[in-house]
Amino acid sequence: MSAKIHPLAGQTVPPSMLANIPHLVTAYFAQEPDPKIPAQRVAFGTSGHRGSALNNAFNEAHILAISQALCDYRREKDLSGPLFVGIDTHALAEPALASALEVFSANGIDVMIDHQNGYTPTPAVSHAILTYNRSHGGGLADGVVITPSHNPPEDGGFKYNPPNGGPADTDITGAIERAANRYLENGLKGVNRVPYERARKASSVHRHDYVTPYVEDLANVLDMEAIRAAGVKIGIDPLGGAAVRYWQPVIERYGIAATIVSDEIDPTFRFMTLDWDGKIRMDCSSPYAMARLIALRERFDVAFANDTDADRHGIVTRSSGLMNPNHYLAVAIAYLFEHRPHWKAGSAVGKTIVSSAIIDRVAKKLGRRLVETPVGFKWFVDGLIGGSFGFAGEESAGASFLRRDGSVWTTDKDGLILGLLAAEMTACTGRDPSQLFGELTSEFGVPFYERIDAPANAEQKNVLKGLTGETLGMKELGGEVVRATLSVAPGNNQPFGGIKVIADQGWFAARPSGTEDVYKIYAESFRSADHLKQIQSDAQSAIAQAFKG
Repeated sequence: MSAKIHPLAGQTVPPSMLANIPHLVTAYFAQEPDPKIPAQRVAFGTSGHRGSALNNAFNEAHILAISQALCDYRREKDLSGPLFVGIDTHALAEPALASALEVFSANGIDVMIDHQNGYTPTPAVSHAILTYNRSHGGGLADGVVITPSHNPPEDGGFKYNPPNGGPADTDITGAIERAANRYLENGLKGVNRVPYERARKASSVHRHDYVTPYVEDLANVLDMEAIRAAGVKIGIDPLGGAAVRYWQPVIERYGIAATIVSDEIDPTFRFMTLDWDGKIRMDCSSPYAMARLIALRERFDVAFANDTDADRHGIVTRSSGLMNPNHYLAVAIAYLFEHRPHWKAGSAVGKTIVSSAIIDRVAKKLGRRLVETPVGFKWFVDGLIGGSFGFAGEESAGASFLRRDGSVWTTDKDGLILGLLAAEMTACTGRDPSQLFGELTSEFGVPFYERIDAPANAEQKNVLKGLTGETLGMKELGGEVVRATLSVAPGNNQPFGGIKVIADQGWFAARPSGTEDVYKIYAESFRSADHLKQIQSDAQSAIAQAFKG
């Protein structure tokens, strides 16, 4: 990040900075969004609709409208199977679940909620959808996860997974978004709803055990016996998220030497350490948010954490501390394709266009096809279902991979299996993932990678979205000849909303932020940290010139 690091970053949250949960929940029910204000409308980004009730971006009206729009969509597409619904531990998740159930029940939707009124990770919902659709010949199931991912405690989120089990694509979310906003504009006219107590007792609302099927199936995606037999000492920090109640059953079922360092759940997330900007954020790729687990690294061979809905992973090793997400993706790919003999010979590696180029080098060494896509896990769903992707991952610490037999596991990111994979690697190689990454760099070089933000207004962000190689006109980058300039992802020829410039020993990509007046610059050098700075400077100069033009 180019922004200044907050003086309290990495320190435990002071009481004065904790969210006022009663105030937040009151705002959810009492405040009304104004659909004439863009920031108060339903807006599905890459991970669903997100916002805070305090600024009228995530209130009961939003959830009622979205839920009815989803019911309409299901009828239109004849989706008559159950709707698997999970929530995380954010304070707004349970109120939003109550609102959604009132609508789902009134529309006669068969809903599957946790049988103990608990929390459900995103990958467990994806797993449940795929398991149901594989074993039932009737109507197709789909799902909802009520989560804002790793966002601060004041935020809420609502995302939809269609019958393929993965994140919904923009055609689906766009249709739901437009319908939901029409309901908001019409004062929720046409939204079917029953009282909450009636909804909870409705015959269409079913209690479902998400934990047991997921836990018992883990041996089909990971070598759990190798982890147990090697006695790998594992530390697990759920960061107060939805995976909290999953880890003890995993430990007991497989007899692994794992310790849950904290099972505390608190909607203020008072146990967290502040992120780089002084906010509470359950970002398991941030060294500031992960300070607690990093401090415990000497106690374990390997440790890991998940974000609040457990679709992301953060890996901490005794040898080196918190791993860069790109580094761990490269190690995971190198290990898996060497240790999964039943995967198809043609199974490819999926990566986002802003992920490290060391992944390209590993895939080439393995003889595996590399498929580079725009940002968003939705681009990997079809490949994981059919087994044409063995592994798919994002630079933001989200990934999934196939079962050991080469069939689909989940089509959404799964932070639990990526954490356990670190233990499997350690058990089967005798080296932790950081040490394995060191071996990769001795062969492929050391990558110096960073993402920074630079200012950009709305007009400039639109210019950035429309840039091409011709309009940017860069001939050199970091003192090297530019080999390629991309505005579409080479893996699927889809626009990624920005520009990527590639030289032999470095590259950069620039994309506008969807929520702030900045654009993001992802850059990497295989020479040095100074060369990385040169690439970043060249990138900002070229884009500033394009803004002037």
